[in-house]
Amino acid sequence: MLAGHAGSGKTTLADLILFKAGVVGRHGSVDNGTSVSDFRPEEQERKASIFTGVLNAPWKDGHLFILDTPGNSDFCGEAMNAINIADLMILVVDAMLGIGPGTIRAWKQAKERNMPRMIFINGCDRDHADYVTLLETIRHNYGATICIPCTVPVGEKAALSAVTSVLADDAPESAEEYKHALIDAVAESDEALMEKYFEAGELTPEEMSEGMRKAILSGSLVLIFAGSASKDIGVTELLDMVLASGPSPLDPIPLHLDEGEVNRTSTDSLGYVFKSVNDSFIGQMNYVRILSGVFKSDSEVLNITKSGKERVGNLLLMQGKDQTTVEEAGPGEIVAVVKLRNTGLNDLLGSKAINCKFSPVNYPQPTTSFAISPTAKGEEDKLGTGLQRLAAEDPTIQIDRNAEIRQTVVSCMGDQQMNLMVNRLKNEFKVGVELDTPRIPYRETVTGVGTAQFRHKKQSGGHGQFAEVHLRVEPFTSEDGSEEFQFGNEVVGGNIPKNFIPAIEKGVIETRLAGPLSRSRVINFKATVFDGKYHDVDSSEMAFKIATRGAFREAMTKAKPMLLEPIMSLRIVFPDEYMGAISGDLNSRRGRILGMDREDALQVVNAELPLAEVYSYPTQLRSMTQGRGSFEMKFERYEPVPSQLAAKIQEEAARLQEEEDE
Repeated sequence: MLAGHAGSGKTTLADLILFKAGVVGRHGSVDNGTSVSDFRPEEQERKASIFTGVLNAPWKDGHLFILDTPGNSDFCGEAMNAINIADLMILVVDAMLGIGPGTIRAWKQAKERNMPRMIFINGCDRDHADYVTLLETIRHNYGATICIPCTVPVGEKAALSAVTSVLADDAPESAEEYKHALIDAVAESDEALMEKYFEAGELTPEEMSEGMRKAILSGSLVLIFAGSASKDIGVTELLDMVLASGPSPLDPIPLHLDEGEVNRTSTDSLGYVFKSVNDSFIGQMNYVRILSGVFKSDSEVLNITKSGKERVGNLLLMQGKDQTTVEEAGPGEIVAVVKLRNTGLNDLLGSKAINCKFSPVNYPQPTTSFAISPTAKGEEDKLGTGLQRLAAEDPTIQIDRNAEIRQTVVSCMGDQQMNLMVNRLKNEFKVGVELDTPRIPYRETVTGVGTAQFRHKKQSGGHGQFAEVHLRVEPFTSEDGSEEFQFGNEVVGGNIPKNFIPAIEKGVIETRLAGPLSRSRVINFKATVFDGKYHDVDSSEMAFKIATRGAFREAMTKAKPMLLEPIMSLRIVFPDEYMGAISGDLNSRRGRILGMDREDALQVVNAELPLAEVYSYPTQLRSMTQGRGSFEMKFERYEPVPSQLAAKIQEEAARLQEEEDE
């Protein structure tokens, strides 16, 4: 699979591989809209990958199955699904742009799996390429004894004419260091080779090939290749090494499993659904990476994840948008299957039940949220169906029908992903939508002590209603933060019978959901009933709940209520040159910078920001960093709202309440 940051040339490389293999008659172009991998209209319009392209190509005496993943952080879910199941990752890094957030995410996920990796430094022919600096940065960040050049450029920038192996007799003197490092790494992969190397001082080509393959498969060696996909320089050397020393479908490449194990050499069929797409013409299409055995068309398989049987019709070999029907497919191959009844993303399919469970993919928390509603009234169900299907394809899309703020909130990885979702809802599900900034889930609390008594009395023939509640509200915070409030009972002398106390507690629970300032949930308080009155005939649970509501609201107003807002912790990653713009923007948003760090040659800022200021941040960050900045966030805590903002929030809450009442 090809991974890396957006703009590094992954798709150009994928299209070149198809051309060199004779699959297509000309080299597809992203800029000209002729790419085999980026074939969808949205990708052609953006001139960038949005979905993982599934391709295949013969190469010499082997066959390559290629996953061309998007590098934009907005579509990281697609890339993460591919990395989760591929056997080899080729990390493509641009010689001019260097390491980006997409590079870091891909490397980190692949390293966690300890999957075999290679690195292709692309664009070495560009005017502003800096191959030497980038090479040293990669080796410094990812390990100089692990990441070792296999090929080096012949010529620089526009004068780049070819690449040469560091093991070649005519390799430049500057490659001598890399040659020895490579031989050392190969020798260390096997005790017998190490002993032979110490004794003879060299290894035969056959021993180098065998040891190199062992080291690559174990993750102890990551070969680095130089070249240019646009000029077809260095790509043949890369592909030859993939075939010679890369993993075969039968090698036991590590997988992220919670339970059991996968035997790649088993004759029992086993496949993993790493991609699921709703096609407007043929319905749901599941892409299956076959791990063992043989899948056959017109056969029955078991959905091991959901314990149900499925009927497989045609097996489709995919080449971008083109499909070829095949009768069977074996280990390492990727096929698409349509119209399975109850199969989706991350499901296991096989010939029999096995004790095997994949670990869930650790997707980052979404950073962009919008309140969504249908443009036309009465299309809420249609919108809901469309959202559920899109979320089933990409788990980085999250849907929250939030009763607290009375909105449906859709969260994803960025505004580009959100725009794509809106277009797909319109084109595929025939529902137009409106987006708005979500309301903030504020909280209210008290800073003082307030007491109140409230009598509920009603007589309307027959039994009446009577209850009197004396209530005290005061600040309270649980030690571990697990309790939002506490209820206490100090009633003595039977002034309120014990059987009515639970009704008073329910009254507090219900009333605290809409505080007096902004109709937000009240937290960090203790409500204590300390006295009251009842009537033998007219008192009831409902009467005491009603009396409690009145007492709670009055006590809250006396207890110095205060408005709280959610504070998010952010981890922002970006190139050094944008530090001034990042810090200045955070300050303008009421943010706090807590500390700075570095990761893989990029600057990392840890900061806190009110949620109200986060909603517009993804767009601003992309603008400030020209798309090379990314961030992750999580909820941290609630803090008091500044007084000048609190009044505006209360006014807006009152306006919304009036609209709802009307």
